[in-house]
Amino acid sequence: MPEQPLPSSLPATPFRMTPKLFMLTVAIMLATTMQALDGTIANVALPHMQGSMSAAQDQIAWVLTSYIVATGICTPLTGFLVTRYGRKRLFVFSIVSFTFASMLCGIAQSLEEIVLFRLVQGAVGAFLVPLAQTIIMDVYPKEKHPTIMAAWIMAVMAGPILGPTVGGFLTEFYSWRWAFYINIPVGLVAIIGVYVLLPETKTDPNAKMDMLGFTFIGISIAAFQLILDRGTMLDWFSSGEIVVEAIVAAVTFYLFIAHMCTAAHPFLSRAAFKDTNYVIGLCMSFVGILVAYGTNAILPTMFQSLMGYPALTTGILVMPRGLGMLVSTAITSRLLRTIDPRALILVGLVIIAFMMRRFSEFTLDISDQEIEWTGAILGFGMGAVFTPLMNLTFATLSPQFRTEGAAMYALIRNIALSIGISVDTTLLVQSTQINHAELVGHITPFNHALRALVPAVGIQSVRDLAVLDNEINRQAGMIAYMDMFRLSMYLIIGIALLIPFVRLPKKKAQDDSIVAEA
Repeated sequence: MPEQPLPSSLPATPFRMTPKLFMLTVAIMLATTMQALDGTIANVALPHMQGSMSAAQDQIAWVLTSYIVATGICTPLTGFLVTRYGRKRLFVFSIVSFTFASMLCGIAQSLEEIVLFRLVQGAVGAFLVPLAQTIIMDVYPKEKHPTIMAAWIMAVMAGPILGPTVGGFLTEFYSWRWAFYINIPVGLVAIIGVYVLLPETKTDPNAKMDMLGFTFIGISIAAFQLILDRGTMLDWFSSGEIVVEAIVAAVTFYLFIAHMCTAAHPFLSRAAFKDTNYVIGLCMSFVGILVAYGTNAILPTMFQSLMGYPALTTGILVMPRGLGMLVSTAITSRLLRTIDPRALILVGLVIIAFMMRRFSEFTLDISDQEIEWTGAILGFGMGAVFTPLMNLTFATLSPQFRTEGAAMYALIRNIALSIGISVDTTLLVQSTQINHAELVGHITPFNHALRALVPAVGIQSVRDLAVLDNEINRQAGMIAYMDMFRLSMYLIIGIALLIPFVRLPKKKAQDDSIVAEA
């Protein structure tokens, strides 16, 4: 449902960065980073939570599942709630509730409590990212969008990239509870800044929500997220639960699409999806995020399980990727003033594809330095893609659909993240098993390469068998990772074919942004 326009009492004025506007921007960025960080910061702490809660592996997984499912269901509600209650009121409520839920997660004493609090945390935090994006686009004029959106993208992208590192550090040197307590000071600063500096939008107390449409999309998202989160554990469609969830997700999604196309006032406006740039941008962002976050999730596992790096060293090896992305985002935001954004996207995709090809050539003997510089270049390519892509996605979208569009973008981002992690994890397990079986076929008394692995070709001791089996597992796992990186390369090449269909906004188009003299 489209939001109401900003108050007419805020006239469009020439842009100037006032101290209040700067402080408002910082508060919005803090809220964004807090929510983005929390999606992954708890991953590293799960084993410690499992021990303190005396929970089984499938039980402790609900700490992540509850958060992801709640976020997915509530994100599409953003547009309606802004129209009904106002953007400032919803934003402040979301930050306050998210911060309080984080504190409750930290003091939880049982599995039931922490799952419930994570459910609340995901539900109330679902509005933070789309609201922050919409506010940033409205309080800055269009000519400043590339620069300010680059900073916002850094805040969003930094969360999933830095989350495992920050979570690992806090868990190792303090406690897993600090993975949640860290949100309290950040949230308090964001609350004060937003409450004091953000102007309110007009509200429509009589706005009606399409409950049928929301019910369909909510059930579909919940079922789909459960499939992604529990599929690996339950062996996918060999499980009756996964089959039922897949049927529910497919049927309710079909009903939602049919309802959206025929209802007079659907939950999601049909008009927004008539914008070509918006639709193509969603598709490209989906694949780009799937590849970016999917590989970000499997790289730490590769470093720890196959190469034997400890958690802290793994975090250091992954860090250059985030730094490369931050540098690239800052550079790209300036280049957007003079260079066609489609050209920047193409260059970024070429860099990502090339580095995925390089990743697919990794061996178990690769040096730390090569891991770091390849990660930095990969991050540089990602920054070159996401900044101009974000701007082109919303460049031609009518301002009245910005909140709804941002909510859909956030939803696509969350689903792509879940799919990337689930699919990569599943394919890694299956590929490792297949590779293991193929490698075992080469184990014969006549294979002289075995002399480097075991004391005697005859393998006459249990220790020899253990050494050999461990090395086969490592090699099979490495081949599986190489296959995943190669698949990611093909996906990136695929979305590059959509670039010619993206159109540039008219230069003389009226700037619909409202510069907030905060």
